[in-house]
Amino acid sequence: MSTVKTSCCVVGGGPAGMMAGLLLARQGVDVLVLEKHKDFLRDFRGDTIHPATLTLLDELGFLEDFLRLPHTKMKRVTMETASGPMTIADFRYFTGRHGYIVFMPQWDFLTFLAERAAAYPTFRLITNAEVTDLISEGKEVVGVRATTQEGPVEVRSQLVLGADGRHSTVRRAAGLPIVSKSPPMDVLWFRLERRPGEELPFFWRTSRSVLIAINRGSYWQVAFVIPPGAFDQVKAEGIGAFHQAVGAAAPALADEVRKIGDWNDVQLLSVRVDRLRRWFEPGVLCIGDAAHAMSPAGGVGINLALQDAVAAANILGPTFSGLGPVLSDLARVQRRRELPARVTQAFQVKVLRGLYPKASTSQQVMASPPSNSRGERLAVRLLPNVPGLAHVAGRFIGRGVRPEHIREAALATTSSSQSSF
Repeated sequence: MSTVKTSCCVVGGGPAGMMAGLLLARQGVDVLVLEKHKDFLRDFRGDTIHPATLTLLDELGFLEDFLRLPHTKMKRVTMETASGPMTIADFRYFTGRHGYIVFMPQWDFLTFLAERAAAYPTFRLITNAEVTDLISEGKEVVGVRATTQEGPVEVRSQLVLGADGRHSTVRRAAGLPIVSKSPPMDVLWFRLERRPGEELPFFWRTSRSVLIAINRGSYWQVAFVIPPGAFDQVKAEGIGAFHQAVGAAAPALADEVRKIGDWNDVQLLSVRVDRLRRWFEPGVLCIGDAAHAMSPAGGVGINLALQDAVAAANILGPTFSGLGPVLSDLARVQRRRELPARVTQAFQVKVLRGLYPKASTSQQVMASPPSNSRGERLAVRLLPNVPGLAHVAGRFIGRGVRPEHIREAALATTSSSQSSF
C-alpha cells in the first residue's frame, strides 16, 4: 500500500468537492481530490446554475469562459396550472447582472472547474479512487484509505473534507449522527425530443401530477414527480399507463412520450432529505449533500453545495499556513452554513409539500378529478395580485439564504504543500 501526504484530502469530485479544491489550491493549500468514478459523465445530475453561483464564477473571473460552453438560460419559472400559465419566480430583477438560471450538464460544469483548478500547482485530482474508510489516530481523523487503479493507497492529511454526496462514505465512517426528514416525492427522469423552436412551460401542475421540462436544445429533459416509493407500482401498470399519465400532465409532450418503449429509458431518483446534527469531528468535515441531502425541488442542491465549499475555503484556507484547521474552525463552517441548509430543507419539505402528488399509481393520477390544491389556489390568488411577489420568489431561489463570496487570499504556497504519490 502506497502512502500520499497532503494538507487537505477532498473526498468526492462533485460540485462541492471541486469548488473547495479549486479555492483551497488558489490559496496555496496542497489539495488532493479523490473521485471514485473515472470521469464526470453521469446523466440526470443537478445542473441548475443559479444567479448566486454565476456571481461566484464572475468573482473568480471565470464567467465569460463558462458561458461559452453550451447551455440554456431561464429568466422566469412558469407553471402551467388548471387556471392557466403563471409566473412563480422571476430572476430578471436579481441584484447584479446575473438575472437568469443557467442549465448546463453537470459533467461540463465539473470539467470546467477541474480544468481551472489544474492551473494551480498545489491541486491534484485522482479519478477511479474510491474511499473505503477513514484513518484515525486516537480520536482524530488523519486521512483515508482508498482503492485506485494503481492499487490501495493511504492518504494522510491535516483535514479530510467529505464532499461525497448523499450516500457519503465519510459521514458514515465518521459516525456523524443524521436527522432524516420525510421526502415529499420521488422523481422519474427521461428525455424527449424537442422540435426546433419549441417552447414549453418549465413547470406543469395538475390536480395530482407535477412535471418539469428542461430545455436542452435538441431535447427536453423531463422530471415526472411521483409519491415516495411508488415506482414499483407505476412499473407494474405498464409503460402505456405511464405514457397516459405524462400526457395528462403535459399534453404538449403526449406524442413524444409514446416513443419511450421500456423502463430502460426512465431513471428513478429516490429523493432523500436529511442533515447531520454535527458536520465534523477532529480532522474531518462534511459539506454539501454529505452534510445535508436536498430534494431536487427548486434545483438548489448544487448551489447550496457550492456555497458550502466557498465558506469552507474562506474559513479554513488561512489555517493551513499553520497547524491546520482545529475543531473550532470546523465548527465555524457549520455555524455559517447550517441555517441556509435548514431553511431550504424546511421550504422543500413543508412549504412545497402541497404541490406534489399524493396518488400512489399512474391510474390514480389519471382518475383524479381536475381540481387545485390549497397551495395552488393560494398561489393563483397571490402571485398575480401581489406586486413583486414573483421577484421575491426569484431572489429566494436564485440568491438563497446567506450567499457566500470569494475572499481574496495570498497565493503563496504554504509550508505544508508538498505531496507525493
